[in-house]
Amino acid sequence: MPYQFEDLKSSCQTEWCAYIEHSFVQQLGNASLAPEAFQHYLKQDYLFLIQFARAFALAAYKSPTLSDLRQAKEGLQAIVDVELGLHIDYCKEWGISEEELANLPEARATLAYTRYVLDAGNRGDLLDLHVALSPCMVGYGEIANRLNSRAETIRGDDNPYDAWIAMYESDEFQEAMHAEIRWLDERLADVSPARFQQLTRIFSDATRLEIDFWEMGLKLSD
Repeated sequence: MPYQFEDLKSSCQTEWCAYIEHSFVQQLGNASLAPEAFQHYLKQDYLFLIQFARAFALAAYKSPTLSDLRQAKEGLQAIVDVELGLHIDYCKEWGISEEELANLPEARATLAYTRYVLDAGNRGDLLDLHVALSPCMVGYGEIANRLNSRAETIRGDDNPYDAWIAMYESDEFQEAMHAEIRWLDERLADVSPARFQQLTRIFSDATRLEIDFWEMGLKLSD
């Protein structure tokens, strides 16, 4: 039976649930998250996006087909030309200036996760890189959907973090998430059991590093 992305999630279900159901996310959804925790997360997420762009540049280099190359180019362009600008504007709404963002040191959780993704891509092939990126690319969309399914989640003006949820529930992001899952399903269908075990390890490691990123925000740790 061919492997699919769902098999990666099933292989480390405990870690995946701990990630998408993390206390940071739940507090964000019910509007109880401390503003300083969210601000700390926002700052580090800006630095994460810069490294994420580098990962897409690496994906372009690793692309064996024109289709893969175009996908990598679109991902890089979306981050550099759109997402970083939106993130800067969003940070301004939270009292974080572009100058402050430009001079931020990377927290250890940011360094650990982003460099792990880049290292996985450098050491492996394009599939290794996409698997390492997938907890972020798929997870944020799933988190938004899960928050919307919870009765405890507060939407609208009563939740200062509503714009964050809206960003990842948007049709644009949800389509990008499903496109990534489709890409992974096509590639995973051809891998051997031994190769799938290698990819499972990458996926598990990246998911655990995502959990650490939430912890970093919640505990205001560097």
